[in-house]
Amino acid sequence: MPTANWVVIAIYLGFGMIELIRSNLFRKAEQCRDDAIVETVSTVLLLTVTQPMVILVVNRMGLSLFPAWQGALTDLRWYVALPLFLVCEDMMQYWWHRASHSVGWLYNLHRAHHNARYMSVRLTYRNNIIYYVLMPSLWLAAALIYLGLGWFYAGYLVVKMLVIIGAHSDVAWDAPLYRIGWLAPVMWVVERTISTPATHHAHHGRHLSDPAVHYKGNFGNLLFLWDVLFGTARITRRFPQSYGVEDLGFTETQLGQQSGRCRPVLRRGVVESQVAHAELRRGGAGHDCSSCPIRRPSALRPIHRLFVLSTGLSARQRVSNRVSKHLY
Repeated sequence: MPTANWVVIAIYLGFGMIELIRSNLFRKAEQCRDDAIVETVSTVLLLTVTQPMVILVVNRMGLSLFPAWQGALTDLRWYVALPLFLVCEDMMQYWWHRASHSVGWLYNLHRAHHNARYMSVRLTYRNNIIYYVLMPSLWLAAALIYLGLGWFYAGYLVVKMLVIIGAHSDVAWDAPLYRIGWLAPVMWVVERTISTPATHHAHHGRHLSDPAVHYKGNFGNLLFLWDVLFGTARITRRFPQSYGVEDLGFTETQLGQQSGRCRPVLRRGVVESQVAHAELRRGGAGHDCSSCPIRRPSALRPIHRLFVLSTGLSARQRVSNRVSKHLY
């Protein structure tokens, strides 16, 4: 992996240690069994497979189609390289993220990121692996690296991930700064320039009725400025009361998700609770056994489970995607 990736991992672990001390990194409220697996698989695959693969593919394509352009921008000044990356990489990611909340199939690829009912550094790379492969900003960044701006991208990536990882953490670095009077003008600029925990937590909030929730906006990654410019910003300096996907089409009790103590299972459109004697339990009063499919052969279950988890689809996501096609 490139050196920048190792620095990003160090930042990730640093925020993780803060969460471990302050808010129990590995035992978040309402987490389900598959959450940690999805987060581990998606994070490892992005950093070790997807991103290096995209850079390699773009490099090979460049050498085949545009060999004379390799390193053409190596001598570019940093103050020219910066806007190039902000527009081609960060603004493009803003529009990709915004599209992911309005286009059905893109939302299904992105929904794993929002199904978690908690905030944490663990969510930073929690997405379907296909979501990252298709992400235009990843390919444009690779193209700029081919053109000779790899030296700038390394530092840019570190700064960007410092902001994004900090924005996902449930240890909000911005909250105490809002209470310092003489910092008010500074924080006014900061919260309109970069993503902060307050603005990004609003995007992950569960209920639109919560005044601190704005899951139909606040799409910015490094720069929150894109939300300000394109009319999707909401700044409240408050934090949501709960996190996750709001419209599942069933009540939480029916889905067996109350207090995070149990987990629903969906088998070809049939919702079944794993709680003994529950109505949605197989054989229970509210469960239609006539619609139950034949179970998969046991030899295929590990393969199916690995495929599902590797694509970032947790049990909670499989239920919500089938039961409701609600888009933010």
